Amino acid sequence: MTTTLDAATSRYRWIALSNTTAAVFMSALDGSIVLIALPPIFRGIHLDPLAPSSIGYLLWMIMGYRLVQAVLVVTVGRFGDMFGRVRIYNAGFVVFTTASILLSFDPFTRGGGATWLIGWRVLQAIGGSMLMANSAAILTDAFPASQRGFALGINQVAALAGQFVGLVAGGLLASIDWRLVFWINVPIGLFGTIWAYLQLVETGERKPGRIDWAGNVTFALGLGALLWGVTQGVQPYHGQAMGWSNPMVVLELGGGIILLGLFAFLERRAVDPMFDLALFRIRAFSAGNVAAFLVSLVRGGLQFILVIWLQGIWLPLHGYSFSRTPLWSGVFLLPMTVGMLLAGPLSGYLSDRFGSRRLATSGLVVFGASLLGLLALPVSFSYAPFAILITLNGIGGGMFAAPNTSSIMGSVPANQRGEASGMRATFMNSGTALSIGVFFSIMIAGLARHLPQALSSGLVARGVPLAAAQHVATLPPVASLFATLLGVNPISHLLAASHVLANLVNPAAVTSPRFFAHLLSHPFGEGLAPVLWASVACTLAALLASASRGRDARRGETAIVVDVDADH
Repeated sequence: MTTTLDAATSRYRWIALSNTTAAVFMSALDGSIVLIALPPIFRGIHLDPLAPSSIGYLLWMIMGYRLVQAVLVVTVGRFGDMFGRVRIYNAGFVVFTTASILLSFDPFTRGGGATWLIGWRVLQAIGGSMLMANSAAILTDAFPASQRGFALGINQVAALAGQFVGLVAGGLLASIDWRLVFWINVPIGLFGTIWAYLQLVETGERKPGRIDWAGNVTFALGLGALLWGVTQGVQPYHGQAMGWSNPMVVLELGGGIILLGLFAFLERRAVDPMFDLALFRIRAFSAGNVAAFLVSLVRGGLQFILVIWLQGIWLPLHGYSFSRTPLWSGVFLLPMTVGMLLAGPLSGYLSDRFGSRRLATSGLVVFGASLLGLLALPVSFSYAPFAILITLNGIGGGMFAAPNTSSIMGSVPANQRGEASGMRATFMNSGTALSIGVFFSIMIAGLARHLPQALSSGLVARGVPLAAAQHVATLPPVASLFATLLGVNPISHLLAASHVLANLVNPAAVTSPRFFAHLLSHPFGEGLAPVLWASVACTLAALLASASRGRDARRGETAIVVDVDADH
């Protein structure tokens, strides 16, 4: 009897692992797949990529998903503790799949088409939040401490790999039809939904209580206002390269900070708080979350910077047309994904045997060393050293993610795992969302000092009239960056509209992707160096936080035995 029960329990663990791994991979993949598919999406809905309003649409197609996840994961994680983690998780599959279907049926064009996509991406993010917030808690319930690091390692690496596999999948699918980037989730979502409802059972401890409406509202409004303000801050404002002086941005940032302060005040006095601040008294929990936030901040910004580096400069300089750069940038970033896939499960397994602190901290050493290596590369690099460095970056990230998650989830009481998983996901998603504002601001500041002069002088040297060259040079730096994401040559686009090209002796020399990439390379390098130094500083801070987490706790804890025949 005992042997049969042990076999059933062991079988259930692998069912839970495989289902949650598919879910987090799908959710993470969708956060990045749109990034690469944006060029055909913009063409498909007939949206001018260089129109002033398009910057906002582009940002919200990318950021809306991450902002919603950052705001909601704690709430849905708390709901999991109250009403059942599997119940909330399963509902997340339904919501996510429904939104994916609706996204692919966009009936509008231009601004209306973009608004349709942004709106349903918000619903998709709600479903993704329900999956992400409860997956780690479900695994922590199912696996004993001696195997938890390995299980969470596979789960976390699936999430990290999903971000980068999405870059390749987006390029491949969008080259056929942009709607396929949303349809890809439908069969996975349908299968995962049915499988989850049939196989997953509630094994964790419930924590009954009332919904903390005051905490939920102040947290959602505060974090939402803060991230909204950051997103608007990187957009041009009244002739300035960025909008940090925009009164609305100042109001949103200030209001967000005040609301989050009010949230902390209310939570300390709430009977059933949404965000149990007492968990931060657990050193492994607080140190692990600080480190996760900082690493997510770096990884989110690095993903965008590497894509722009490849799409806007390196690939055009090596003869790739702008229409082909989205796909090939994903291909050339594959070594990073390979590094994560190699290191993640192995580091999770080793953390079960030797503890989390040393592995997670060592991973950050490798991660930081790869950033220093990228600093030493010229803007037009040789691919071999670049591939080695991003592989090391993936290995370092994989070494850190699984042990860190295992340390966080193993340090909290069993009946608060859903809440803790949501808090962990909030820190990670907030870091990724904030990275856009932080790293783009640093990059745009460098571009604003050098790019206008480089564009103007380079065009005049090719015979473009001064007035037309200066008009191109007034293009906001953020528009030049986003043009590379959208597979558009802004010089060709703007000069064609002004009918200047017809009067040039050699118009192909000006409209060549190689020409724009050459003009952009030096200003980009001026912005890239401070971005990478900021990344190194954040990684060092994360390393110190990781090292301070203390000894590993709860390694002898046993998992809850599952009654696989229970009626669910």
